[in-house]
Amino acid sequence: MEAASAGSGVATDSLVRFHPLRVRPSDDDPDMVVAGRPDVGEFVELPAVGARAVELLDAGLSIGAAEHRLVTEHDVDVDLVDLVEALREAGLVAKIDGRPVVDPHRPLRPHLPGLRAGHVSWLFGPAAKLAYLALVATTLVTVVRDPDLLPSYRDFFWTDYVGLAVLVNTALFSVTVTIHELSHLVAARSLGAPARIRFATRLHHLVLETDVTAIWSVPRRNRYRVYLSGLLWDLAVVCGALLLIGYAGPPPLVEGLLAAVVLVIVMSMVLQLHVYMRTDLYFVLLDLLRCRNLFHDGLAYARHLLRRCGHAALPRRVAAAGTDPSAELPAHERRAVRLYSAAVVLGSLVALASFVGFGIPILLNGAVQAGSAVIAGATGGSLLAAVDGALVLAVEGTLQAIYLGTLYRRHARRRRTPASNRDVPRAAPMPAG
Repeated sequence: MEAASAGSGVATDSLVRFHPLRVRPSDDDPDMVVAGRPDVGEFVELPAVGARAVELLDAGLSIGAAEHRLVTEHDVDVDLVDLVEALREAGLVAKIDGRPVVDPHRPLRPHLPGLRAGHVSWLFGPAAKLAYLALVATTLVTVVRDPDLLPSYRDFFWTDYVGLAVLVNTALFSVTVTIHELSHLVAARSLGAPARIRFATRLHHLVLETDVTAIWSVPRRNRYRVYLSGLLWDLAVVCGALLLIGYAGPPPLVEGLLAAVVLVIVMSMVLQLHVYMRTDLYFVLLDLLRCRNLFHDGLAYARHLLRRCGHAALPRRVAAAGTDPSAELPAHERRAVRLYSAAVVLGSLVALASFVGFGIPILLNGAVQAGSAVIAGATGGSLLAAVDGALVLAVEGTLQAIYLGTLYRRHARRRRTPASNRDVPRAAPMPAG
């Protein structure tokens, strides 16, 4: 069967079929709706009459007949040819005149597709919330009575062998961050939205993230569940570990491991405040400020300001900045984007400077010391020190290899994606992580 190309004509007698769409009222405008495909994470905002047009077309009416029906029902004249063309570009149209339309999107291939809302919705019900509040309250009382339970950097070194501590703590962190991402996935599934976990990069950080773009199909008030589920789960694990240390009297080794778990989770929770890296709290901020794509728009505005400054300083070498990209945004978004752009620039500069000034020297110094221990052990020195150094090299080498591989795949994918598709901001949240 021949597929309809992107340039094939759409006429008033054309018959149009859409992919399975989910439609809901807009969060901000009662005259608009959000329509899209949760299976690929693509959503658009339409006037309510546009949603009615999609319904009529999908029911089998030709474009001309649907236009006539809209005039009869709503006394409004709509050019549905243009609407269909726009929806085809967005990847929402499945067939035109019986011919399949080339789909520009790849399916999300969600993880745990068999997990249904009915399986996990109880985790977010009233009983679970009461249990959670009781856990947090009990932990607060316990910590107030015994402040020594609060985490310290010393908790990282629960053994005299640094390599062993690094290996085990990295394994513990990997488990906790995986469960953190699974909590996002479970929260999304509780709302009937597919999700997928993957590796990604944020500046110089290697991260796991959960693609929950499909939650754009649910109202804003429900999306906070997905954004905050990871942090709330982290807090529950911290509380549970502190209560075990405080009341169960575990053996020293177990107590040391529990304290290390608390430390690595608290450190990861603090990183969520770095909203310039699109952390979980970035998406909370995105919805609180009612913005469509705060990160994309903030970067565009920062580039605009940089070009303006460059042109003012070097008018012969730097071209004029052109139109302010934030000018076309609604007033409330424009203010938020301009403030956020400053946070992106300053936060990224500080983070990168810190990595160059501290992170790289620490990595290099640690690698040199570990390598020296391995060489010394191979030439008659301490075997335990050599094993310890080898563990450090293995852990850090693996993490850096995963980071570089993820970075390469990300940029290779960007090179394969046409600029016309890559540069258009999506009418949906980017992935949480």
